[in-house]
Amino acid sequence: MTRRERLAAFIERIWNEGDAEAASSFLGPAYVVRHDPGDPWEGQTLDPAGFVERLRLSRAPFPDQRFTIEHMAEDGDAVVMTWRWKATHLADFGPFPASGKTIRMTGATVYTFDENDLLTGHWQIADRLGVYRQLQENAPS
Repeated sequence: MTRRERLAAFIERIWNEGDAEAASSFLGPAYVVRHDPGDPWEGQTLDPAGFVERLRLSRAPFPDQRFTIEHMAEDGDAVVMTWRWKATHLADFGPFPASGKTIRMTGATVYTFDENDLLTGHWQIADRLGVYRQLQENAPS
């Protein structure tokens, strides 16, 4: 399995399906959130249990979330992925009460791998401002 195929499987099983139990089969012993503005875990190094907690908390307000991979490119120990994200806002998210509205976002992520093809972290740019704008539009008056 190539790193691109492995990353696609990780996105599908872990982020789209929310299969937390499978996370350890994709992750190295340390996962570094190197750059991810707006992500509460930015700059942190997570062990697999910490990553699973991040997954759980991130998916809670948007349990039906779905990443659609637009493009992938591999360079050395990294795979760059551009993506689209769509989810329904079904639980409170920060100051925004659940609205039941569809929220969309786009972004680009560079995922790094170790010599065993396990994920060791990411560097990401995502349109979180667009998410907050959509949530404000959907917020009750």
